[in-house]
Amino acid sequence: MRLISGKTTTEDSFIDSDLRPKRLSEFIGQGKIKDNLKIAIVAAQKRGEPLDHVILYGSPGLGKTTLAYIIAAEMGVNIKVSSGPAIERPGDLAAILTNLHEGDVLFIDEMHRLSHTIEEKLYPAMEDFVFDIFLGKGPAARNLRLNLPRFTLIGATTRFALVSPPLRDRFGVTYHLDFYDESAIQTILERSATILKVKAEQEGLVPIAQRARGTPRVANRLLKRIRDYAQVMADGVITKEVALEGLSKLEIDSVGLDDIDHRVLHTIIDKFDGGPVGLDTIAAAINEDADTIMDVYEPYLLQLGFLERTPRGRVAARLAYKHLGLSYKRDIQSRPGLWSQEQS
Repeated sequence: MRLISGKTTTEDSFIDSDLRPKRLSEFIGQGKIKDNLKIAIVAAQKRGEPLDHVILYGSPGLGKTTLAYIIAAEMGVNIKVSSGPAIERPGDLAAILTNLHEGDVLFIDEMHRLSHTIEEKLYPAMEDFVFDIFLGKGPAARNLRLNLPRFTLIGATTRFALVSPPLRDRFGVTYHLDFYDESAIQTILERSATILKVKAEQEGLVPIAQRARGTPRVANRLLKRIRDYAQVMADGVITKEVALEGLSKLEIDSVGLDDIDHRVLHTIIDKFDGGPVGLDTIAAAINEDADTIMDVYEPYLLQLGFLERTPRGRVAARLAYKHLGLSYKRDIQSRPGLWSQEQS
């Protein structure tokens, strides 16, 4: 697993339990989502009703699971957690739903990986709070309808487009979690350093925040690695110099790119003259899965303005050349439509 990947690891599960905010007031960043959630939660409580079904989407490590736990805590109810791949049969879903209590939250991670059969079973559960079970086979088969307690389903996904439209339409609220700005990441690092009892100067946290790729999970992971470096190679205090030395050892550059990110950019620039080049071609060139490139590597490169998605493929932008110290030769490549017209 990459150090700067937003995906969770075994180590992260131990970190997250300690560092995860428990209330909306403790949650840093995502201001618009927090404000809207606060209003929705208070309104639901005043009506004495469960919160509308919520779907959260965005890159890994931005706080979707944390927000699900916070919603349950703010509503004062229990939360049951599962994931799309774990719910394989209708019986699995029935066991989960029938064990919920009034107002409980059911959190399903990786919602886009639910099978079509499970989705069909979810529709009446979400709309009418009932679950249909078919007993027997053939002409003797009969339908048994179970009444469910009113609950809130919270779905999380990194690939919102893969959630089927009928399922998306049954969620009352949709929130997109975006990358965090540097000041929010630094505030998160200061909070995490206090909880973990890490001695860190404020200036020492700045280089970590700059390289955290706008992702709290990455920031906390880097903080732990720099803490280790400071304890072994320094006096245990994270200063600016110690942080820069440690990050250099980890081979993470000034904007948070690692070796794989550099390989993606250099492949487009060196092998394919800056693009446009197809995603599958890039994947084959660096021996990576195309979905991994699209879901894990590209979002941050797009946010930085280093990469452009065009109908004809991926194009390395001028900022990528500048960051890599390369001369930008083709002004025309950032406008593939015009380039295509000139070639025709």
